Amino acid sequence: MDSNKIPESRVEAGMHVDLAGQHTYGEYLKLDLLLAAQQPVSQEHDEVAFIIIHHVQELWLKLVAHEIEAAIVSIRADHLPPAFKSLARVTRIQEQLITAWDVLSTMTPADYLAFRSALGPASGFQSYQYRLVEFRLGAKDANMVLPHRHDTLAHGKLTAALNEPSLYDEALRLLARRGHPVPKEVLDRDFSQPYLSNPWVRDIWLSIYHKSQEHFDLYELAEELVDVEDWFQQWRFRHMKTVERIIGYKSGTGGSSGVGYLKTALERSFFPELWELRTF
Repeated sequence: MDSNKIPESRVEAGMHVDLAGQHTYGEYLKLDLLLAAQQPVSQEHDEVAFIIIHHVQELWLKLVAHEIEAAIVSIRADHLPPAFKSLARVTRIQEQLITAWDVLSTMTPADYLAFRSALGPASGFQSYQYRLVEFRLGAKDANMVLPHRHDTLAHGKLTAALNEPSLYDEALRLLARRGHPVPKEVLDRDFSQPYLSNPWVRDIWLSIYHKSQEHFDLYELAEELVDVEDWFQQWRFRHMKTVERIIGYKSGTGGSSGVGYLKTALERSFFPELWELRTF
């Protein structure tokens, strides 16, 4: 290859290059709006990375919430293949969410402390999309709606999700429709309350695992749910370790205990019986 030869242009004859008045890539994605959203409140170099990482996570959380809602609708309709697709997509997104912490961990304590005070009380604890995902997965807590009382839209979405059946509630309703003896108190419970493990439900899932070929779609649903929780807990753990790496055991900007608060989530399960049955 002649290194002195000017390479040919990679613009092909059929490519659209006169885009005046056309619907463009940037317009379709609203890139002017998206890329203008990074507004640092300090002059520190690393704040831009901090903002972008959190913007990316919020976009992924939006898609996670969208896919979980779609899975709920499919399970409610007794049509499981679309639910499997949505839940598989959720786990792939969760891989991306975990990797985002690897980027944030390139920030040293000194880097973060240079602009941390400028954040005021702003905290990831206040992410309504994260809370929406938790509610739809079943981690219900009415007090978690309180930080969103000032935002009518977010408050409305969270209140609705708080009082609606979660992904797991819909899975248990499906079991009942399929003739499995799900206790009435499980089916008719107050959905605004966190779900508590039930030995009868555990035994139903255990029987499905023992007869997986006979109940293969329910068995597959159970494993999809386990996948989602497994990846979610890895994301939580990576979040906690990243925070510990950057601020140690300082309190969070939102007033939480920081690492201590994040650790409490690691012991809470969305789908407890699906983990318990493995011992049996």
